[in-house]
Amino acid sequence: MLGSARVGKTAIVARFLSNKFEESYTPTIEDFHRKLYRIRGEVHQLDLLDTSGNHPFPAMRRLSFLTGDLFVVVFSMDCRESFEEAIRLREAIIETKMSAAQGATKSRSKSHYSLKVPMVIVGNKCDKDTKYVLIVLKFNTSVTIEEAEEYCASQDECCVFVEVSAKRNYHVDELFYQLFVVAGLPLEMAPNHHRKVPLTFGSPTMLPPSQPKHKATLSIKRRLSDACGVVAPNVRRPSIRTDLMIMRTKTCSLAAGNENNTPGSRIILRSSEVGRTCSIQ
Repeated sequence: MLGSARVGKTAIVARFLSNKFEESYTPTIEDFHRKLYRIRGEVHQLDLLDTSGNHPFPAMRRLSFLTGDLFVVVFSMDCRESFEEAIRLREAIIETKMSAAQGATKSRSKSHYSLKVPMVIVGNKCDKDTKYVLIVLKFNTSVTIEEAEEYCASQDECCVFVEVSAKRNYHVDELFYQLFVVAGLPLEMAPNHHRKVPLTFGSPTMLPPSQPKHKATLSIKRRLSDACGVVAPNVRRPSIRTDLMIMRTKTCSLAAGNENNTPGSRIILRSSEVGRTCSIQ
């Protein structure tokens, strides 16, 4: 989750995870969340990093660009400066990933790579009425839907625009649905496509037992109803060492043209030091 300060990144995250909204504003340094899903008998893990709008640690922000698979870049519909920052962030993400891939192969040709990053540009606070302000001030500080859509249309098919209001819970579900569509991930991960499981299910997985495997006899509606998700409590962001391992694996895969770099794929990390394998969904 990226964007300028006060555009509503944390509010969108709260709506996505718990369907809550807080009127008061508290600046975010960095918050890490995890949601687990069971979809058609398989467990999926979604890690969500809610970043600061002030970028106090540029190196950490660059590392999050490299390790991130999906990006939600938020701006406020009543603030043109935040929209311009969203454009800069998209360009920085693409450039950072491109540079890392080039560095892995010592190549200087950008045309060699076809880099597509699943991303949703989000116009939040669409519930605010700015028409009166524009008439009085005679100065256009807001962003129109057409302008944002035109920008996204000029990008690749993995970049889409969604207008939302975290306060009114307008199109927040649609935002994440579109994100999972462009990423090629199971659509049941969207908030309105799975059952919410209470935390009382307990450890270790917190998810209920999977359904019997007779998928062929189940309707699409029934299969969707079998999908469930739960927010994992008290999780911590992976260590910087783990992030660096993920970054190296992803950039090498991209540079080699490995199919594991495509959206929705699974990346396997093997560590000779600890003798174990971890799967990043």
